[in-house]
Formats: sequence, structure tokens, C-alpha cells
Amino acid sequence: MRGLNLDQLITFATVVEHGGFTEAAGRLGLTQPAVSMQIRSLEERFGVRLVERVGKRALPTAAGRDLLPFIRRLREEMDAAAAAMGRHRAGQVGRVRIGTGATACIYRLPPILTALRAAHPGLEIIVVTGNTPDILDAVEEGTLDLALVTLPAGRPGLSIEPVCAEELVRVAPLPAGERGQDGVTPTALAEETLILYERGGTMRAVIDGWFMTGGVQPRPAMELGNVEAIKNLVAAGLGQSILPSVTVQGPQDCGRFAVQPLTPPLIRTLGLALRRDKMLDTGVRAMVKAITGMR
Repeated sequence: MRGLNLDQLITFATVVEHGGFTEAAGRLGLTQPAVSMQIRSLEERFGVRLVERVGKRALPTAAGRDLLPFIRRLREEMDAAAAAMGRHRAGQVGRVRIGTGATACIYRLPPILTALRAAHPGLEIIVVTGNTPDILDAVEEGTLDLALVTLPAGRPGLSIEPVCAEELVRVAPLPAGERGQDGVTPTALAEETLILYERGGTMRAVIDGWFMTGGVQPRPAMELGNVEAIKNLVAAGLGQSILPSVTVQGPQDCGRFAVQPLTPPLIRTLGLALRRDKMLDTGVRAMVKAITGMR
């Protein structure tokens, strides 16, 4: 039905509903000649007469009567489409696809997503975890709308802005309930059995850079990509690690770990990544606002 004009169909239905061209023109905010022209164009499009005059009334022909049910369904679909777009405009529905690392997913996103879901109950939120390079690739390709990643990170086509900073600390199994207070140096920590984040991620690069400031290279006994797995192995007495302080602040962690600051201090920064040409719909704007307000 290429070239079929929806306005002409609605004009025809309005003429039939109100029994005349003048009445339809008033309803549609058109002149009577404009209504007549639309009906004539529609008849030429189908090659049949759709309206006939009986006295002062305009009535549908047999072809016109057969056309009316289709127009009725089209109008119902138009109304449904307008309502759906209105819900998107109001932020009541939509979809946001966010990528991040496993640590941020576990410890940073839950309160953000809870608040966002409360404010936008119809919003579908998809969370994908992975290493920063892979996540940024997905944002560039458009398969993710935005990302919360460990900095430094840079891509020419992406806008990447810092949103919060986290202190990294030494985490060891807790002997006799004691907690260390003094900062631990790269040289001292490099002598311990280490369980670190796996290679290839930005977090591991940040940690390796801290050791390099002390002139040493870490030789971890184990490398894992999951922070909870690292914590469990440390708690079992299999080694020590460097983790964001937020990961060992829970009530259940107090009796499991000895936590010490690092000397020099080590801070990781989380950044929000978006395509520079990304068109932000209501859902994505809400997610951006929630993340940029993170502390």
C-alpha cells in the first residue's frame, strides 16, 4: 500500500461518520474543498467511488463500507502507538543497557537500580559485566547504551567522565580478630602470597601500576575475575589481595578480614562512558543522572 495517505483515510471515515463534507471539515479543522480533494484523491488511489450523495447526506458506497473496518483498525493501532510513545516520553517504559565490571555491579549498582526502578517501574534494565575494553567496545558498537568502568579509559568516539573514587586496600585473613592500622607498602605486600584480579582488566593494571611505584612486580599465586571468589579464598587463608574498600565494609566482613590502607594510597576512579553522538531517551537520561549522583 505504498503511497497510501492515512489522513485521507481518516477524512473519509469522518465524512461517513458525520454524514457530510461540511460536518467533516468542521471536525477536522479543514475547509470543505480540502475535504473534497482528499476524498477525490483517495478514490483515485483505489480506482473506485467511496462516497455517494443521497439528498444532503454523504453515504459510503459498497466499496466504502468495506473500507471502513480497515480504517477503524488503523485508528486503533494509531491510538495505541501514540499511547506507547507517550509512555516512553514520560519515562514510564523503555530499556537501558549498561555495562560495568563485576565489582561495581555487586557493590555500586544495586542501590542505583533500586531507586531507578522505583521512579520508573516500567523501565527494563539490562546489566552486562565484563572487562573495561570489552565493555567500551560494546558502547562504541551501540549494543550497550552506557557503561560504568574503571579509569583510565579513552576512546575517540566516547565521552568518559569520572563519577566517583574508591580507595583500594590490602585485604588479609583476620588473625585473632586483629586489624592492621599502618599502611602497607608495595615492597612489603609483594613478599606475601597474593590473590589478585585477573590480567587484562583495568583494575589489574591499576594495581600493577601501584607495585611499580615501589619498584617491584607482583607474582600472584592466583588470578580471578570475581571479587567474591577472591574474598572467599582470602578468608580461607590462601593469600592476601588488594580490593576496593567498599567490598569489605559489610557487617559479615568484619570478622573475616584484616584491612589495611596502602602506602602510597591507591585510588581507583569509576567513570561514565557514553557515545558522543548518543541520543539520550528518558530512560538513559535517568540512568545517567543516577550514576553521576553516585558517591
